[in-house]
Amino acid sequence: MNRSTEIIKLLNVWKTYKMGEVEVHALRGLSLTVRKGEFIALQGPSGSGKSTAMNLVGCLDIPSKGTIYLGGKDISKLRESDLAQIRGQKIGFVFQQFNLINTLTAVENIMLPMIFQRMSQDERIRRAKKLLEMVELGDRIHHKPTELSGGQQQRVAIARSLANDPEVVLADEPTGALDSKTGVNVMNFLEKLHKEEGKTIVMVTHDNNLAKFAERIEYLKDGKIVECKGKCN
Repeated sequence: MNRSTEIIKLLNVWKTYKMGEVEVHALRGLSLTVRKGEFIALQGPSGSGKSTAMNLVGCLDIPSKGTIYLGGKDISKLRESDLAQIRGQKIGFVFQQFNLINTLTAVENIMLPMIFQRMSQDERIRRAKKLLEMVELGDRIHHKPTELSGGQQQRVAIARSLANDPEVVLADEPTGALDSKTGVNVMNFLEKLHKEEGKTIVMVTHDNNLAKFAERIEYLKDGKIVECKGKCN
């Protein structure tokens, strides 16, 4: 694995929101590079801009100013339909509240993102079952979210994030809805994904204990990076 390969690059990125007559700068000239196979944590207090940064990295939003490259391609000014296609192919999401669909089984939740990539039903089923085995839930394929514990639901969500074999997994406070012991188990799965599967992981967290799982911690304050710890560029 060539760790010098840049997957994501933000250059002098600003994000400004208008609140009536007032402009609020969520990001103020943020620059960040994510290379293939890295595990990075974005950490900072509430209002530091870390969630906004995550949205931009995840192609959920576009910057007010600055440039974002994904796989060497400038995605800063793409239309929403184009961003959605990129999200589906290149990025997997793990959310704090799991965001599973309660009327679908575990295997169906994982299959869902594959439909939009026009994967055959047989391939969807095969891949979803394999992913559930990987997160040690092969015996829960027909269980609905309400029949699973919080930790099991988050593991299903991790498996779903891998449905289309994305280049990057974005985890937004992935243990925020879990107790500390269960949270550590979920983090162990993310670490396993990184070390054994070579996945690139970008995690947003305010928790120092979670950030320690990352190889590199980028600290945000007032919309920009103010400090880096670990394997910094």
